[in-house]
Amino acid sequence: MAINQSRRIRTRTAEGRSRAKARGQHMGRPPKLTPQQQKEARRRRAQGATLKELAKSYNVGRATISRLSL
Repeated sequence: MAINQSRRIRTRTAEGRSRAKARGQHMGRPPKLTPQQQKEARRRRAQGATLKELAKSYNVGRATISRLSL
């Protein structure tokens, strides 16, 4: 009984995700930085700002800044 119920849940979840993707809906966590902030952070990083300085100015972790491709 529990196995059938978990299968139904998985099936319904998959159907819901496929419908959302067909509508063009974004899946997942929203980005911490706006595209404009990302662009500015890349520019500042290229000019020599440290990850720590950038992270503090945008109130995010250093890892968030380091994930931005230069």
